[in-house]
Amino acid sequence: MIAKQLINEDVLPLLLTDSVEEALKRMDEYKVWHYPVVDGGAFVGVVIEKELFSLVGFNRKLESGLIHFEDFYAEENITVYDVLNIVVKRKLSLTPVLDNDNHYLGSILPTDLLLFFSQSLSVYNPGGVIILLVSENDYSLTEIANIVESNNAKILSVFLESHPDSTQLKVIIKVSVLNIGAILKTFDRFGYLVDASFGQDISQEDLKENYDSLMNYLKL
Repeated sequence: MIAKQLINEDVLPLLLTDSVEEALKRMDEYKVWHYPVVDGGAFVGVVIEKELFSLVGFNRKLESGLIHFEDFYAEENITVYDVLNIVVKRKLSLTPVLDNDNHYLGSILPTDLLLFFSQSLSVYNPGGVIILLVSENDYSLTEIANIVESNNAKILSVFLESHPDSTQLKVIIKVSVLNIGAILKTFDRFGYLVDASFGQDISQEDLKENYDSLMNYLKL
């Protein structure tokens, strides 16, 4: 999935001839604090709600010369993960998407990203979640898949989380069954470190461990 495939067509850009008041209305409509501005289809920049509120006279046009435009955007062919990186680093409520000629194509809202990741991570499919801690050198998706499949289950999605100051990977696996006890035992037998697991457990003791693991994981 690339940026232009995530564009929300409902978000129409502001024009330089629009007023500050109109800009604030659009931001309120979409519940965002950034908004794109174009001139003849060419991207001018992004206005920020806080800066607009600091102006005197909301009837002032965006082309007045007193408006500051931020120059952040996503290129149309970057991956969804690159878009997410831009959103997180800039703390954006809206991300404009441009083509190679600096023309505005549309914008991506956080809800668009959330929908993509919820679908790609199989959020709506029932199943358990297992979180493994694995050295980068020892990581093998093939072996992990074989362990899961040996217990009559399938991997629905895999997400990797790495840290710059560590060679250890956090491997988050969504599997097709809720009762993951047998899978956990097999991972243990193969020497895998299970950081947390969330599924349907058999015993009350396992249920308590499952709850405690979830609470500890959410604190990270």
